[in-house]
Amino acid sequence: MNNRERVKAILHYQPVDSLPVVHFGFWPETLEKWHGEGHLTEEESKTGYEGCLSIDRKLGFDFNWFSTFFYHGSLHPMFERKMLEELPDGSKKVMNAYGVVEMEKPGAGSIPMEVSHTLTDRASWEEHYLPRLQFSAERIQQSWVMNPDDGTYKVFSAGGLAVLKDERRSQHYGLYCGSLIGDIRNWLGVVGLSYLQVDDEDLFMEMVGTVADLDYRNTEYILKTGAKFDFAHFWEDICFKNGPLVAPTVFNEVIGPHYKRITSLCRQYGVDIVSVDCDGWIDSLIPTWLENGVNTMFPIEVGTWNASIAPWREKYGRELRGVGGMNKTVFAKDRKAVDAEIDRLRPLVELGGYIPCPDHRLAPDAEWDNVRYYCDQMHKNFQR
Repeated sequence: MNNRERVKAILHYQPVDSLPVVHFGFWPETLEKWHGEGHLTEEESKTGYEGCLSIDRKLGFDFNWFSTFFYHGSLHPMFERKMLEELPDGSKKVMNAYGVVEMEKPGAGSIPMEVSHTLTDRASWEEHYLPRLQFSAERIQQSWVMNPDDGTYKVFSAGGLAVLKDERRSQHYGLYCGSLIGDIRNWLGVVGLSYLQVDDEDLFMEMVGTVADLDYRNTEYILKTGAKFDFAHFWEDICFKNGPLVAPTVFNEVIGPHYKRITSLCRQYGVDIVSVDCDGWIDSLIPTWLENGVNTMFPIEVGTWNASIAPWREKYGRELRGVGGMNKTVFAKDRKAVDAEIDRLRPLVELGGYIPCPDHRLAPDAEWDNVRYYCDQMHKNFQR
């Protein structure tokens, strides 16, 4: 079996000869550190979040799970980034690509503080956002996908996706299907999104419908090219450590039907594995996703709340699959910690429909030798 066949079999509860060992990329600082230690070439260290096949081979990973074809969703064109003010302490007030004014502090690695938003009402929506959310083929013609020959990301036109039309390929590929509310949250901020649902319900519904229609048309356009995908994928990030940032009832009633429309389209083209990337404590949103065709949770954040596929599987059955849930903090410890994590993962793998993956990209505290050891032991422990 090749890795594409293994992934398909696992997520459909079929036997495999071995479990693929996968990751979800690296922080740039991690690659810089490993280059400084002599593990990577300078070229490898500059490959960015995704890394490249040569790094995977050195560590022992089979592939980056998130090999996904993206179109230009969201705002197109984006807002022009502008520096609005520089403060005495070196902080900068900046307008970002979403039209949000943020405060950037020197040396801070966390998400910048939001100061103000361009999108505040119907007038600003119609002037600055709605025109940027119209479909055009240009959104797809400028997209990119990983080239399986060298593991680098290259631009492909929608009409030239030969690498994705060849059913003989060994690399699995997904199709990004957009964000139905996560992007809107980025434009409005959490507070703005919360107020809008009460202050102007019609505008909120229009925003969601506009975004969903654009994602549907992008997805349809790509599927009609004849490119073959092994899974479809959404991004949301609409939860935090204590639960969702939008009421589950609103999510179910307003967002759910749009998921159903897009996932039904994907199934018409033979794509029956649909995943969603939503950070945070997602439990109360899972029923809406499952009811509307999203059947795979990625990632599964171990976090402070110890998320795991086990209780979800017990509650929802085999319709719910998962990728993620590997506690990457062990890479900063020792081999004993790595062994303990592999032992914890073993019964989860045995449930079927689940592939362990370090949640999010590997951080700079990851020790090269611990990551290599993890890959070696995963290969040894999960051979059939």
